[in-house]
Amino acid sequence: MRKQFGMPEVEKLVNYYSCSYWKGRVPRQGWLYLTVNHLCFYSFLLGKEVTLVIQWVDVTQLEKNATLLFPECIKVSTRDSELYFSMFLNINETFKLMEQLANIAMRQLLDNESFLQDKSLPKPRKPLKNISALKRDLDARAKNECYRATFRLPKDECLDGHTDCTLWTPFNKMHIPGQMFVSNNYICFASKAEEACHLIIPLREVTIVEKADSSSVLPSPLSISTKSKMTFFFANLKDRDFLVQRISDFLQRTPSKKPCSSDREWKWNLADPGCEEVPELPSSSPLAVSPTSALSNQPGNFCAGEVPTASQGLLKLFRRNSEELLGSKGAKEKMKEESWNIHFFEYGRGMCMYRTAKTRELVQKGIPENLRGELWLLFSGAWNEMVTHPGYYADLVEKSMGKYNLATEEIERDLHRSMPEHPAFQNELGIAALRRVLTAYAFRNPTIGYCQAMNIVTSVLLLYCNEEEAFWLLVALCERMLPDYYNTRVVGALVDQGIFEELTREYLPQLSEKMQDLGVISTISLSWFLTLFLSVMPFESAVVIVDCFFYEGIKFILQVSLAILDANMEKLLQCCDEGEAMTILGRYLDNVVNRQSVSPPIPHLHALLTSGDDPPLEIDIFELIKTSYEKFSNLKADDIEQMRFKQRLKVIQSLEDTAKKSVVRAVSGDIGFSIEELEELYVVFKAKYLMSCYWGNNRAAAAARRDQSLPYLEQYRIDMEQFKELFISLTPWSCGAHTPVLAGRLFRLLDENRDSLINFKEFVTGMSGMYHGDLTEKLKVLYKLHLPPALNPEETESALEATSYFTEDVTTEVSPFVSELDFCLHCESQETQEDKGRRNENGPEKEEKGTSPQDYRYYLRMWAKEKESKKETIKDLPKMSQEQFIELCKTLYNMFSEDPVEQELYHAIATVASLLLRIGEVGKKFSNKPMRKSEDYKANNTQDPVSEEESPTSEQSQNSAVEQQPQADHEDKTCGDAQPEKPQQENQTLGDVSGEGQGSPLQLLSDDETKDDMSMSSYSMVSTGSLQCEDIADDTVLVGCEGTSSAARYGSTIDTDWSISFEQILASMLTETALVNYFEKKVDILQKIKDQKKVERQFSSSSDYELSSVSG
Repeated sequence: MRKQFGMPEVEKLVNYYSCSYWKGRVPRQGWLYLTVNHLCFYSFLLGKEVTLVIQWVDVTQLEKNATLLFPECIKVSTRDSELYFSMFLNINETFKLMEQLANIAMRQLLDNESFLQDKSLPKPRKPLKNISALKRDLDARAKNECYRATFRLPKDECLDGHTDCTLWTPFNKMHIPGQMFVSNNYICFASKAEEACHLIIPLREVTIVEKADSSSVLPSPLSISTKSKMTFFFANLKDRDFLVQRISDFLQRTPSKKPCSSDREWKWNLADPGCEEVPELPSSSPLAVSPTSALSNQPGNFCAGEVPTASQGLLKLFRRNSEELLGSKGAKEKMKEESWNIHFFEYGRGMCMYRTAKTRELVQKGIPENLRGELWLLFSGAWNEMVTHPGYYADLVEKSMGKYNLATEEIERDLHRSMPEHPAFQNELGIAALRRVLTAYAFRNPTIGYCQAMNIVTSVLLLYCNEEEAFWLLVALCERMLPDYYNTRVVGALVDQGIFEELTREYLPQLSEKMQDLGVISTISLSWFLTLFLSVMPFESAVVIVDCFFYEGIKFILQVSLAILDANMEKLLQCCDEGEAMTILGRYLDNVVNRQSVSPPIPHLHALLTSGDDPPLEIDIFELIKTSYEKFSNLKADDIEQMRFKQRLKVIQSLEDTAKKSVVRAVSGDIGFSIEELEELYVVFKAKYLMSCYWGNNRAAAAARRDQSLPYLEQYRIDMEQFKELFISLTPWSCGAHTPVLAGRLFRLLDENRDSLINFKEFVTGMSGMYHGDLTEKLKVLYKLHLPPALNPEETESALEATSYFTEDVTTEVSPFVSELDFCLHCESQETQEDKGRRNENGPEKEEKGTSPQDYRYYLRMWAKEKESKKETIKDLPKMSQEQFIELCKTLYNMFSEDPVEQELYHAIATVASLLLRIGEVGKKFSNKPMRKSEDYKANNTQDPVSEEESPTSEQSQNSAVEQQPQADHEDKTCGDAQPEKPQQENQTLGDVSGEGQGSPLQLLSDDETKDDMSMSSYSMVSTGSLQCEDIADDTVLVGCEGTSSAARYGSTIDTDWSISFEQILASMLTETALVNYFEKKVDILQKIKDQKKVERQFSSSSDYELSSVSG
């Protein structure tokens, strides 16, 4: 498979299936290969070959449907094409696996999670044929996710196995058929009839597991007893002995913890209400301390020197002594509590409670305020995580106290906006509790940190729970019940918004089109879903919505949303614009009331939204909930999860398209590429980065360098190896074996911050320099590639030695990509230091006069200048030394290889090079030779680096980096004796080949010129007729030194005084028509990108190949 599709060894095949790919109306029978990162198809039939490779990250839609044209097929959509596959032996299995792989790819785009194979999978009891370990891994993942979602278990819980059985239910004296699920820490049961019974037994609560005697009525029974004195009877177990052994193994691994505030306390609390050990009761228990005693004893609960903590729900501390508690509402609340107490007696209390349709009915009628915190913890599964992580929240609070980041700043800004109308958040106790919970979660999950709307939800949780309980409820909410809701892009809310639109089309088709035209759904759904209606409904009503949400999940939120639209359908159909529709919905929600609430009403917005003199029509929240169940109760949790996958593909790909447009728009103003070209380059650039995440040598590092908090432009960055691959496939300057060297130089030139990574803007800046602009601009780029920092001194033997003669220059060299503002500030800092030194010399009196701050207008002027695009002139470019010029000649000779007019180009560059060598030789006469020679002699005799650094600078001193000066001096002096022989030999070899006649492109300099100069150098060049590009190897030196000893070499000024400027190179090049035509010819980068995709994926060339059918 890897050989067929050009995949590396690290690409893992998950499974393959026989199927047909529909090309037009003709099916092509072949094999569909599903790998971790790609969907591949290959067919060879009747001499015609079809090869497809699609990356999962490019898939925008997966559908399984049946039409007349494509019977029972799978449709794979990308941005460019739609592909149809059919005739599967098991289409459901194939589609399920494709969904899983596409989902993994979306996770990679969303939060940079790469696929890591689970090495700890249990071995199958029976050998499985034709099933890879990866396939088993993915199947296990799917089962684990379903298991955790069904029973609201922690994210690290792994299902060990499941078996059919029956459960004896004492409340109706029946054996209910269903399935038992066993995992590391839990035994769970789900009945086959939906909502007949759900049961969760934590192993930490189990005391006895025993096999009872079998009978014809009750075959293979199993009894499980818990600490809360509850016993559960399972029967009809197929492999009871093996199951008991597995449970025993897990029980031995379960750590025995002190039962502080365990489940049995709730049971014991019900049986013995007169117990005096009040502090050990859970804070949400109905027998918790009274509000007055809590307030009076409050200082005693606070540790000395610590910030006060909310040891119980804030509602109990700040509840006013209302007459409602004594009236009809109070009586109704007592009746609710009594109904729940009866339920606890019949069905159990705590984690091991039987959860049935009766439980749901009680939740729909509203949970009593005294029980709300306890039941929220149970139904959400937060209780499990809290009791298994004792002290975790306290440690987080301690670590996060006093630390500041972007999340804490946003939290501080929103603290006083969280239910400001409630008395609990009008004082420091409530505000401090909210601050601690939000900050602790931001430190627990830096990926989310803090998102708006979290403060509103958390403030409501704190009203009914203590801080630790509210923290774990927030964890359950953000990480399990509302996944991906509270991140920077609110992906989860957008996904559920898409589901809401789809359900509106299905259940309210008349209203759907109108709502789509008005654009209302996208506006309302975010505010409804993110805050669970807490920000749009009166508090007393919205908290009942939260009750049902913790029991039912997102299904209930969608159900109620549909009921609200249905109730306002007639008014919405008559709306003319979005504002009118929003007003109608806002007024309706503002008048949803809870007539049974015993809490005093909290002011809301209905006064602002009510228009006219007529009193608003009030809607009872319990009637709204009842209507939602009557009309839309056929929504299934499994169907919603399926729809979530479909919408997640659409939302994430839409966000990626938005990111692409943002990046392209940000860079398009400064780059010569068109919008279409930039978009194609972005796709290639991003694909190269993603490839490194799953194919690179260091995949973890590649994934780690993508920071979601950064702007889109900075999120994808590639290293030098990836840049070289892109450069080789896209550059218009192909230099054969020399191309990677040129790519490395361009990378160093673009990498301004020296972090060995470049972003998309830096990448297209480099590409644009080669593709766009006139001859001067292109030559300028080529010229810079042969100067530091692009030219690595180690690439040529003599380049590093040449820097030893360069002296430190006091003037600042401007990097070609440094902004003017940075340069001005740098110069200003230098001037400030110099001024400071002068002030110190002149005494303290003068120092005081110069300390006034810079005028702000100065910085505004600097900012305005920096905003103006100042074009770099050719005079800003430093001069080129001899070794750098030789490297430039090498590049040009390699660049012209395989060009249709390569001989003309070779002749032209030989002519230009000979002319420039003469120009550089003549230029040496104008250097300060006597002073230079005396200093060189002094440097050789004394070998004093300080004297050499203080010597006058040469013209090309600005080409060398200041910090490399001492090292270069040292290497030059220590290696000087060994170096001169090689250039001499190379010079002699080239001299033998070169033509000596008058027609030679480059003649030796006259004796007069050599006598006038101390260098005694000579130059030769290979004749144009015999020179080929492969003759110019990486170690070839066209210009040599005839000195035979280190003394002669050090006494020579050839490397120091010889230099050439960009203007001279440009003027010489303009004299040759062949060179001008070569650099001014247009190259289509879109064609290069298409060719790169074809080569990269190694598509087979055949008469049947169609590029349009290939995506990715």
